[in-house]
Amino acid sequence: MAFPIHDKHGKSLTWNEGLGKVVRRFDSYYIDFCVMLLNICTWIPLHSVRNLIWRMSGVKIGRKSTLHTGIRTFDPRNIIVGEGTIVGFGTFLDGREPVMIGSHTDIASEVMIYNQEHDLFAADFHAVGGPVKIGDYVFIGPRAIILPGVTIGDGAVVAAGAVVTKDVLPYTIVGGVPAKEIGERKLKNPHYVLGRFKLFQ
Repeated sequence: MAFPIHDKHGKSLTWNEGLGKVVRRFDSYYIDFCVMLLNICTWIPLHSVRNLIWRMSGVKIGRKSTLHTGIRTFDPRNIIVGEGTIVGFGTFLDGREPVMIGSHTDIASEVMIYNQEHDLFAADFHAVGGPVKIGDYVFIGPRAIILPGVTIGDGAVVAAGAVVTKDVLPYTIVGGVPAKEIGERKLKNPHYVLGRFKLFQ
């Protein structure tokens, strides 16, 4: 039996499909409200308090890692950050699909990591996506953009302002729009520890 309403594309819905859409819509509203509160809390100028709030929201954060102020997300529950990693000021972590960031990785300010986008060729312009995986000892420069489904290998470097549309091999340096290999990192067996985070940033 068809549901007495149609979706936004004009498709008739069964009772189960209609109920499922209603439940998903209210779940989306709930997440939006929680994310709004979380985005306000990301400006608290105490890293330990912010990390506690991030963990309560569902982000998995390893020891001695920190997320600086002004970080935003669409859904924190799919975000994993390894140990000793720093995520810089004003970074965007999508979270609608998994975002996995390794250990001892340095993500500079205002980086954008997306894992959903629209299918430009689909008649309904629906969303498509894939997880983003960032390895250990990676450096991502300021205002770089990482797009859905990308894996960045251990020790890789993404130059400032690069737009990464495909996988980056370990210890490769990439830059440009779209990002292309521009060099190779000579340090192949890193063991460094990142400098301490700023207590009030």
